[in-house]
Amino acid sequence: MSTLDRIVALRFSKGFETFVIAIITISALLAGAKTIDSLAPYRVYFVWTDLLITILFCTELLIRFTGYKFSFIQFFRDPWNVFDTLVVAISLIPVSDSDLVVVTRLLRLFRVLRMISILPDLRYLISAFIASLSRLFNIGLLLFIIFYMYGVIGSTMFGEINPFLWGDIGSSMLTLFQVMTFEDWSDVMYEVQAVYWWAWIFFISFIFFAAFAFLNMLIGVMVSVMDETKDAIDAENRKSEPVPTSESLRGESLDVKVDVLIDQVAKLQEVVQHNLMDKDNFQEAKTQREMLLAGLEVISSKVESIGRDEKEDPQR
Repeated sequence: MSTLDRIVALRFSKGFETFVIAIITISALLAGAKTIDSLAPYRVYFVWTDLLITILFCTELLIRFTGYKFSFIQFFRDPWNVFDTLVVAISLIPVSDSDLVVVTRLLRLFRVLRMISILPDLRYLISAFIASLSRLFNIGLLLFIIFYMYGVIGSTMFGEINPFLWGDIGSSMLTLFQVMTFEDWSDVMYEVQAVYWWAWIFFISFIFFAAFAFLNMLIGVMVSVMDETKDAIDAENRKSEPVPTSESLRGESLDVKVDVLIDQVAKLQEVVQHNLMDKDNFQEAKTQREMLLAGLEVISSKVESIGRDEKEDPQR
């Protein structure tokens, strides 16, 4: 096993991932420890620890780059590698101006975000959030329309009662945001209701549309996008899985061979079922379904053939 192969194996090992997570955690704890006054006498050690962490981050990034066989194109094709490179590059910025030291410390705090690129579950959540941005924009636009309409009504009707809260459209929308977050919204309503008895209709209807309906739409969009992202990741993982061949199954028992065939059929059924749910691939999925049903007969005969071969030659 060559040195390059060992580095590649190290890059994808579980121990290496755990080590990186530990370094990121220590970096986060160090950033918090710098804010504690009682630990001021130990800040000289914090400087050396921060330098060591920066060196470890650079070494880890170099190992990951080596894992891609020194291919810049392959390495930077992954957006998470670009993100990690930028975070590490920020840590290397030299600062001699004392006024910029605080800025540099804040920038180095972004190293904690590397936890996202390391843990697959966090990457999945961020990918789902990015994929939902277009839909969230539409929901945000609808929320803005609701805010604007109620803001104009509030400024027109309640401006004389409390000019600070309802004096203009900007103040009215800011007050409505306070109402949506349920921060002392009852006090705002009772003040207006003392003059207009029907004011409760204004506030209750706004809370219903802006808070409850908006929150349900937001949750619905996120759940839908997360399901779509999970299906896409599962489909990509299925594509990357090697398909068992006759050579790879040589020497396995009949039960193992049958289980492999059943597993392959189940995966094929999932693909066909997914395409049937997609109207763009419906016709193609119908054809695939017919081919699948026809192939089941061939697989059945193949299983019987394997059984006969197993009896004749157990090593086949």
